[in-house]
Amino acid sequence: MASIFTRIVNGEIPAYKVAEDENFLAFLDIFPVAKGHTLVIPKKEVDYLFDLDNELYTGLQLFAKKVAEGLKKAIPCQKVGVMVLGLEVPHAHIHLVPMQTEADLLHFSTKLKFSPEEFQETAKLIAGNIA
Repeated sequence: MASIFTRIVNGEIPAYKVAEDENFLAFLDIFPVAKGHTLVIPKKEVDYLFDLDNELYTGLQLFAKKVAEGLKKAIPCQKVGVMVLGLEVPHAHIHLVPMQTEADLLHFSTKLKFSPEEFQETAKLIAGNIA
């Protein structure tokens, strides 16, 4: 069975997309630890980040950098933190989290709640700041 992220890529499940090209997709995490918490994935389903071939891995990192630059412009923060977890969804992904302190990135058990309208507005704001 396809991962939830593959189902998002295939349009079977809606997502608050912030950036997309032929190989990669970035969308808001629906269980965010901070406003603007974004997931960046390859469209090709590969379970483990370090199992990606070199070209896809490098492309994913460069795509994530572009998204992080737009995210930092859209959401006031000191830096955009990067975290790779990956046990909960068998599809390689990178978490981009706007942070004011390192503690903001360390509290993944504390999830925030936003309305669909807030998610939509945040996605639009980030997308508008990606070059």
